[in-house]
Amino acid sequence: MKASRKTIRNESELALNTTSLSYRDAGVDIDAGDALVENIKPYAKRTLRPEVLGGIGGFGALVEISKKYREPVLVSGTDGVGTKLKLAFEWNCHDTVGIDLVGMSVNDILVQGAEPLFFLDYFACGRLNVPQATEVIKGIAAGCEQSGCALIGGETAEMPGMYPEGEYDLAGFAVGVVEKSKVISGRDIAPGDVVLGLKSNGVHSNGFSLVRRILEREKPELDIPFDGATTLRQAIMAPTRIYVKPLLKLMETLPVKGMAHITGGGITENTPRVLPDNVVAEIDATTWPTTPLFAWLQKAGNVDPQEMYRTFNCGIGMVVIVAAEHAADAMALLAAEGETVWQIGHIRARAGDEHQTRVA
Repeated sequence: MKASRKTIRNESELALNTTSLSYRDAGVDIDAGDALVENIKPYAKRTLRPEVLGGIGGFGALVEISKKYREPVLVSGTDGVGTKLKLAFEWNCHDTVGIDLVGMSVNDILVQGAEPLFFLDYFACGRLNVPQATEVIKGIAAGCEQSGCALIGGETAEMPGMYPEGEYDLAGFAVGVVEKSKVISGRDIAPGDVVLGLKSNGVHSNGFSLVRRILEREKPELDIPFDGATTLRQAIMAPTRIYVKPLLKLMETLPVKGMAHITGGGITENTPRVLPDNVVAEIDATTWPTTPLFAWLQKAGNVDPQEMYRTFNCGIGMVVIVAAEHAADAMALLAAEGETVWQIGHIRARAGDEHQTRVA
């Protein structure tokens, strides 16, 4: 009879195989996760709204809908930060990407006319670095404060072997509410309407695969003054501008026909998302100034102007479409709320199947 396969060769191997293992030994530190929750509670608390019925730490969060709405419609959105995170890792800059995360989602639901109610985040890493994660989530809380929505919870996933040391991924989820009769769909946009553009903070959180390619090729000096006192590194990492409060004020005051958050796809690919099939947005690129950052990216990357408009926001982070008779008042209100705004174009009839946004 053949001998059975020997599975334990000696006493030391026996001792090795009977050693008690813990979750920490496998790479997951529950204590670190608990420490992170305690660290972020004060920041999350500052974002709470009256509708929130519970705080951070439970299995789920309870939020009621304000009774000011007669026919409330919930609007949801989710997004991430994209490859801008690669620069956050390389440059050890973690305090603003959380603002990006919030901005990408709340600006998206805002264009439907929705007031953001609450936000949840998903933070995934190979090994939890509590100070680093705290910086990220402090940024998320700051973005929630800027947009007036509550940070009601999220998920911190520590997954050994899934991510390189020091790296993480982020996803965000926003839910807002709008009165059914006030949903902004763009269906009433018509020839003669005016296109307004709200200034961006910079690249925001899109097009960073191209930004990184340009940086790799040019290897510029990052920490000398670039735009006034701002360095190139600071200009690149400037967080997404959150337009919620000024645009909610505008919508309370004047009729808004359509809005487009200028994210991946730039001006030329995002503006058509709010347009009826029978119109075109004619955009005049000379109506707003080119910033030093976008001028540098175009020159350093030898990027075609039309490629710039379909990749980056090029200085316009949000497009707002109003009737011509409301344009001046809308611009004045937005300026009073702290926004820089330009009249950047108009709506005209569409000829055939031409592209619905033309930037020239």
